[in-house]
Parts: sequence; structure tokens; C-alpha cells
Amino acid sequence: MDVLTLSRLQFAATAMFHFLFVPLTLGLCILVAWMETVYVRTGDADHLRMTRFWGKLFLINFALGVVTGLTLEFQFGTNWARYARYVGDVFGAPLAIEATVAFFLESTFLAVWIFGWERLSRRAHAAAMWLVSLGVNMSALWIILANGWMQHPVGYVISNGRAEMVDFAALVLNYHAWLQFFHTILAGYVTAGFFVMGVSAWHLLKKKETVLFLKSFRLAALFSLASSLALFAVGDLSGVSVAELQPAKFAAMESVWETRARAPYVLLTVPDPVNERNSVETLKIPYMLSFMAFHRPDAEVKGLKNFPAADRPPVLPVFLGFRTMIALGMLFILLSGLAFYFSKKEFLEARPWFLRLLVWAIPLPYLATQAGWLVTEMGRQPWLVYGLMRTSEGVSESVSSGQVWVSLTCLIVFYAVLGVLDIYLLAKFARKGPEAA
Repeated sequence: MDVLTLSRLQFAATAMFHFLFVPLTLGLCILVAWMETVYVRTGDADHLRMTRFWGKLFLINFALGVVTGLTLEFQFGTNWARYARYVGDVFGAPLAIEATVAFFLESTFLAVWIFGWERLSRRAHAAAMWLVSLGVNMSALWIILANGWMQHPVGYVISNGRAEMVDFAALVLNYHAWLQFFHTILAGYVTAGFFVMGVSAWHLLKKKETVLFLKSFRLAALFSLASSLALFAVGDLSGVSVAELQPAKFAAMESVWETRARAPYVLLTVPDPVNERNSVETLKIPYMLSFMAFHRPDAEVKGLKNFPAADRPPVLPVFLGFRTMIALGMLFILLSGLAFYFSKKEFLEARPWFLRLLVWAIPLPYLATQAGWLVTEMGRQPWLVYGLMRTSEGVSESVSSGQVWVSLTCLIVFYAVLGVLDIYLLAKFARKGPEAA
């Protein structure tokens, strides 16, 4: 394989592995902060034990996320040096702010939270976790503002053969990037909610600490339901933004080949990219795709044939990733709604099948977030910065395929070890349960 293909594989592998940890971190820190706040207000010992238990799982996941995130930024200077030279003036600004402001905020107050149990007042200690939550979500914001600029570049001019920032406010207020941000953090909240529900369900099935885990189950059910519904609304707005700004990506997401107004939504589609058509199209809902794309039933939806073949994203993975994400998103609303409805003890005791279902559902939000990022990044291809710089133009000219092979192999082995370690530690301490009263 050539350097470009290997560099793509390495960055994709690193990014997707890193994002195995980010979603849980985004949501679990908020749940832990809320549990400790309830303890501070009520003095309820169960909420203190919940805080310590879920906080330990948060720390395990957080540590692995930091380790995997560092290698992502290094790759911009190694494998993607031409990209860094061309857009570094713009792209580097939000990443620098993330490192110097958000990351230092979360890491500093996380240390305060870890070592401050016997040294701070209850209110100050709970405030430390809320500041950790703020820092974690601010980190996501600045990173996604950088990625959102790659999806929809604004606030720059081309000068001296490179992109230079002329309007920092345009970058910060990038509407498409903010939709990405809310989509990402809400997906993380759903992931954390289902993680807490699933682990709580496991302990309820074992009839261990039932009072404590009923409380965490109810909190997670409400958190998941609210996040799933909000995610549905943001996802709808994101679809409209993609249809307007990245029509080729939208066409690939829905496998639309021919441009047409009043486009129907096809429930059952089998793409045939080789022949530039769909081999199966059945169960059509009239006008629905036009309405989904532009909130107008008579709107025109551009098809893939409207774009040169060289400017089209890979259809099949984008289409399958999008359908997977949508199907799982609807499932999360259903399951979290049922969990909230069944969250009373007598309901759950009478329905062990539902508790077992929630245990098995723990991996599903991870799958949905991976599918979502696949759609986001592969759907942007062949552009590294949409409409401005192609992916083939950003790869380093001084890196050999052999060097990338070596680093890719080392990363896969190293990350495999870290992944096994993370799953082992999370499973070990999740099964162990909270400390004795």
C-alpha cells in the first residue's frame, strides 16, 4: 500500500480507538457530579457510595482516553505535514486552546477531586467534579470546532500559499461545528447512561446492593431518555446542515443517485455503486427525503451523479454507517423510555428479561458513535478540508510507506493491549461493586 492509504488507515485506527473512551468520559463525569451533588444536599450515604463507585470507573476510562488522544495530534506533524503547513494557522488555534485551557482545567480539578476527599468540604469537592465535567466537555468543544472547520471552512483567506485565519469569531461560531459538538456530546451522554443502566441491571439481577443500584438505574434511565430525545432533534438539524453544505455526503448517506425534487425516503435500499444505482428500492415514503434534507417536501435533493466520480465519497460504508446509527438511535429512545417507565423496583423484579437486555445493550452506543464518526469522516472524502484541500494533498512527502507500516503495527499492538486492559479493569471493578457502607 502507498503512503496515503497507510496514513489514512493509521489515523482512522487511532481516531476510532480513541473514540472508544471519549463518549463514556463525556457523560459519566456529569453523572458522577450529579450523584455527589445529591449526596451533598441530602447526606444520603448511598449517593456517596455511588459517587465513589462510578467515579472509579470514570477514572479508569479517562486515563485510557488521555493516552490514546495524544498520538492523534502527533500524526499531524508526522504523516500529514503538508496539511499542517497549509492550514496550521487556522486548525492549530482551537487545538492549542483545548490543550492550554480545557485539558488543564479538567486534569487539575480531577487531581483535586481524587486527592481531596479528606481535605475539602463536601461542597468544594463536588464543585471540583463539576469543573472536571466542564473541562471534559470544553475539550470536546474545541476539538470539534477544529474538525467542524475541516467540514465547513470559514473565517480564512488564502495568502502566501496557505490558509490564514482572518476571523476567529467565524470559526468559533461555525453553525455546522456546533451541531457536530452537540451531536457528539449527546451521543456520549447516551453511552454513559446505557453503561450505568447496564451495570446497574447486572447487579439488580444478582440482587446485590439493590437499593443503591435502583437509584443509579433511575438516574441513568432519565439521563439516557433525555439525551436520546435531544440527540434525535440535533441529528435532524445536522442532516439539514449536511444536505446544504456537503450534498455529496448526504447523497451517499441515503444512496441517492439521481437528482430529484419531492424525493421519497426509501426504507429498504441496497446500493450498487459499481453500476451507479440501487439494486433494490422498496417501501417508499413520498416527499420524506426532501423534507428530511431541507424541511420542505418539494425541495430538490442532489444525487451522486450530479458530482464527478472523483468528488464522491465511498457510498457503501457511508450508507451502512448512517443507517446503523439511525436504527440504533431509535432503539435507544425505545429502551431508555422503557427503562424509565420500568424503573420502580417491583417492575424490574418482575421483568428480569429486560434487565438482561440492558446488560447486553451496553456496547450498542459504542457501535453507534463509531458509525457516526465513520459517516462524518468518510463522507467528507475525498476532501481533507471540504472544498479546499484534498486528502491526497495533505500527506507528508518525506515519510515512507515502510515507516508508516512500522508505526501502524506498533500502534495496533499497543492499542490492543490498552483496549484489553480497559475492558478488564472496567469489568473487574464494575462486578466488584461499591465499597462497604
